[in-house]
Amino acid sequence: MPLPGATILDKRRYAAEHLDDVRKLLVFEPRGHADMYGCFVTDPVDEGGDLGVVFFHNAGYSTACGHGTIALVTWALESGVLPVAGAETTVVVDAPSGRLTTVARIEGGKVRSVRFTNVPSFVRAEGVTVPTSVGDVRLDISYGGAFYASVHAPDVGVSVKPEDVTTLIALGREIKRAIEKEHDVVHPEEPELRDIYGVTFFEGTDSDEGLGQRNVTIFADGEVDRSPCGSGTSARLALLDKSGALPRGQTLVHTGIVDGIFRARVSGDADVAGIPAVITEVEGSAYVCGFNHFMLDPDDPLGTGFLLR
Repeated sequence: MPLPGATILDKRRYAAEHLDDVRKLLVFEPRGHADMYGCFVTDPVDEGGDLGVVFFHNAGYSTACGHGTIALVTWALESGVLPVAGAETTVVVDAPSGRLTTVARIEGGKVRSVRFTNVPSFVRAEGVTVPTSVGDVRLDISYGGAFYASVHAPDVGVSVKPEDVTTLIALGREIKRAIEKEHDVVHPEEPELRDIYGVTFFEGTDSDEGLGQRNVTIFADGEVDRSPCGSGTSARLALLDKSGALPRGQTLVHTGIVDGIFRARVSGDADVAGIPAVITEVEGSAYVCGFNHFMLDPDDPLGTGFLLR
């Protein structure tokens, strides 16, 4: 879908102003649900890119999405939108947060995994304390294409498991509001990249491959990320690298709330407006599950839909 604009942020603004009914039609019930996620696929910023993407969710438009990038590249190659060029095929994706170089691993004509090199990730603040209904909560804020607050799940009496998801949603919403009430969280180079996108609850887990952590991110308006959250994984890597918890060369094995796994690492150093940053790589898999055609009957009283949560 060609969207007007010289940059993906321009295209994102156009979508918000002119195509929001399409977002609602696809995300809201009865066609979607409160945790639905999607995107507009558009042209890249220039000839150096292969695809452009504007991600959307239940509350509007995001700046980055790792699992969405992995799914987008998988779809583009397996559906023939882009050609497969060998066992490792490079696809360059322009997202609102910046340009992402991805490498798809191809076996037997199928995309087995996609690895993306993210925009520079950095730590925004450590040891921030905010008041909540369960007491003061200590957290760290970092950036991986969007800003995330990291909360050690046991500190707030929850575990990263489906049984706790209702509590996790409520806490995620509350913590996000509390941070934004007291702190102005803005990217130092791009003011449109701002505010807390998600609250990541994490805990340690066993892994034979590297450092194991289990996480769930509550983002947008109480939306639950079923994946291990790709941009959130980069934000976690910035914190783990700074603290020394993940030595360079080691892998973070990041498991999501429904047991999906991303493998990620810090691959280099960077600088963002004088702030030390890291370059990260995140790898995961996606699978095409269907092709759908949605429509809006002008007589349908539900219109573009509704959300109950």
